[in-house]
Amino acid sequence: MNDFINELQLKIERLENEINFKNGLISILSHDSKEFFGTFLWLTEELERKTISEDDFFKLLPQVKRDAQKNLQTIQDSIAWLKTQYGEFKIKPVKIMVMDLFHYLEEKYAAQLKEKNIKFYFKGDHNAFLTGDRLLLEYVLDKIFNNAVKYSFPGQDVYLQEITEDDEVVLSIIDSGTGINEKYLPGIYTYGNPIFLGTAGEKGAGLSLKIVKNFISLLNGNIQIISTENKGTTVSLFLRKFIV
Repeated sequence: MNDFINELQLKIERLENEINFKNGLISILSHDSKEFFGTFLWLTEELERKTISEDDFFKLLPQVKRDAQKNLQTIQDSIAWLKTQYGEFKIKPVKIMVMDLFHYLEEKYAAQLKEKNIKFYFKGDHNAFLTGDRLLLEYVLDKIFNNAVKYSFPGQDVYLQEITEDDEVVLSIIDSGTGINEKYLPGIYTYGNPIFLGTAGEKGAGLSLKIVKNFISLLNGNIQIISTENKGTTVSLFLRKFIV
């Protein structure tokens, strides 16, 4: 009887988490879209009425561009998550070389790394591998690495570190950037935390880590974030080397 009650409580907790996640997602999409399109419409209407000059209009365009990039990221994140929620979604486990993941990030972020003069290094066994869904894992690493670059200062280093312990592979993305104040860490996966700008003014929707946590659970793994303000952040993924 106790086992049945415990199992039921776990199911209720999972359902509550899913409902909260979906409600938060809808809230973010609604608020951000309304804010962006409202601002853009206001600017164009004011220009048409000639209540602002063309010079002032063009001065505001960089901010509009940043808002558009943030909204695009939110939509892309939402689509990635929605793909796992409908139909008979199942992870597709394949053997993945860790160095392939390193090169994937290195190539995708080549422009951003060059722009900030950030060096990206690998630590660990160059022959290390794990078994997982490549699409989900690349998404997870992409979002974590994006944050590492965003919150790093020009000239700093970022690392992808691999440690294999028995049947578990620990992948960590390590930066020495702005870090996170300890008071914000407990709510890092909730919707209550403030949104911080990157070191070059980059904006984010604050949604990525919430979906990352969801995807890590689909991979039967765990995530750990260790961060110190003004010293940097280490995000570690604990993943299975083999999936039977």
